[in-house]
Amino acid sequence: MINILVVEDNSKLRQLIGTVLAKHGYNPVLAEDGQHALELLDTHYIDLIISDIMMPNVDGYELTARLREAGYHTPVLMVTAKESFEDKQRGYLAGTDDYMVKPIDVNEMILRVGALLRRAQIVNERRLVIGEVILDSDSLTVHRGERSALLPQKEFYLLYKLLSYPGKIFTRLQLMDEIWGMDSETEARTVDVHINRLRERFKDSPEFEIVTVRGLGYKAVKHL
Repeated sequence: MINILVVEDNSKLRQLIGTVLAKHGYNPVLAEDGQHALELLDTHYIDLIISDIMMPNVDGYELTARLREAGYHTPVLMVTAKESFEDKQRGYLAGTDDYMVKPIDVNEMILRVGALLRRAQIVNERRLVIGEVILDSDSLTVHRGERSALLPQKEFYLLYKLLSYPGKIFTRLQLMDEIWGMDSETEARTVDVHINRLRERFKDSPEFEIVTVRGLGYKAVKHL
């Protein structure tokens, strides 16, 4: 499931965008302003952000700038009533990826969301290639040269997620939400067990390793 954070202080528009996204198969996560969005980002893995600009506390410009400064590369689609070139320029300089002016066409919004996700290689990216290693998500198989290993579903998704974002730190909670689902009753320690299995499986692979970041979580490091 692709998680999209909707940051909008107008409750009716926030709910509308969330409803439209859900109808198109996305999982909307709703925030009333930029400060609320930052709090949600601490506990949710987010694939894309749709953000208003003019909001109390932390506005869209500041939210985007703070995310980019912190190393977040999550695509940001700004939706705003501001339509001057200067306003758009400020948004792009802050780090936004695309721009829509209110009143928005929800069908166009869905098209833009899909384009941003494809650009980020989140949608329609079925194979991940790292040196001689190929991860094939259709068959849950990892290939290296003439050797292939069929992985249990959770292990494969966990490895695919980490290697898709090399160097990015994922907390156990983020990985639980993404791989097992937010409503799962599985304990967070399950992530540790799966990580250890992956390390054992690929201990001889020179292309990458999974590193523990003490007190935070895990990240994949590529050696290419």
